[in-house]
Amino acid sequence: MSSKSSVNKGSIFLVLIFMILAITAVVMIFALQTDTVGDMLKNDELVKILIVLKKEGTPICTDVLIYYPVSRRGALFDIPGNTGAIFSSIGRTDRIDQVYVEKGIDVYKSEIQKLTGTSIPFTLEIDLEDFSVLTDLLGGLRVFVPTAVDYISTDNQRILLPSGAVTLDGDKIADYLTYALPEDTNSDIQDRKQNAVVAFFSALNTNKSTVFNKKVFPFFGQHIQSNVDEEGLYKLLSEISAIDAERLMPQTVLGASRIVEGKTLLFPYYDGQLIKDVFKQTTTALVSASGQVASRVYVLEIQNGTTVQGLAKNTAAILQGAGYDVLSTINAESNDIDSTMIIDHIGNEAEAKVLADFILCENIVTEEVKTDDELEADSLVDFTIILGKDFDGRYVR
Repeated sequence: MSSKSSVNKGSIFLVLIFMILAITAVVMIFALQTDTVGDMLKNDELVKILIVLKKEGTPICTDVLIYYPVSRRGALFDIPGNTGAIFSSIGRTDRIDQVYVEKGIDVYKSEIQKLTGTSIPFTLEIDLEDFSVLTDLLGGLRVFVPTAVDYISTDNQRILLPSGAVTLDGDKIADYLTYALPEDTNSDIQDRKQNAVVAFFSALNTNKSTVFNKKVFPFFGQHIQSNVDEEGLYKLLSEISAIDAERLMPQTVLGASRIVEGKTLLFPYYDGQLIKDVFKQTTTALVSASGQVASRVYVLEIQNGTTVQGLAKNTAAILQGAGYDVLSTINAESNDIDSTMIIDHIGNEAEAKVLADFILCENIVTEEVKTDDELEADSLVDFTIILGKDFDGRYVR
């Protein structure tokens, strides 16, 4: 009898220990979940967020936001839904958005981390209907519509959008995000979606005093799914609401389109290394030790100093994907140039170095900066790149 009593007491004791450990684990998980946001913001680290706008369970827009609180600067990378690769999570070559459909946000984030070569701690998921509600709560989103839209969609809905810089309400922003004209390119459609996300951050900044009222935020936050709790979401959104949306540079994945099993997939250039390099370059620039962050888009001229046809044009595509504006691609005075050179026309040593590091070029020449009276028509160019035989299409070897 005493033996059974001892066993029972021992069992109860073990159960109590397991209960205490379980409760402690749950408390620690919730504490860490909230503290992650606070600790990161406290340490002035880069804030990285995966943002997914979805409709009926399928992503219609996926962006990675990288934000540096110290400078209020950031970059927004679009991840096209048809980005293709062999995805281990689903065991086949397919569109990346199919990973989300089949496996959910955590696995989707993992695949995007592999694609970009960067860790992404936070996720925000917003259904299109919720995005419409958020738009109305923010008083509308201001976007630019180049030409008026009067279009009957595939589901027989008439879509009307005015032209110019307009403020769209929730219903109209849903139309803006989902319509596609017959003449639209994939780039046109992606640009619209990114513009809507940028407009969201701009409106969040304008209305932050209202949105982040402790009594109001629960109504706002309930329309956003996140991997942090409500308090963490409050901290995260209130921090990024300070972002300078006017200088938030949209970027995207560049690649070559190929048809695989009836699907047109976008395979990133250089087996995905280019997008990793772009992410690395951008994050380095945001937190550069000099504190210098690009205040504008820099303009390039690219000259082909080799006999390789199309080298300047292909290089232009790579550098545009990295956030530069290429004014012209031309042949150099000679097609027998051995060493690639960067000419700095504006005397910006730090930015010239960022550009040089991106293509691994060590040959930088700083031109004498001209006064206003001496400026010529070609002064629109900030840097000239003269490609030599040592350039393999991506790097200087």
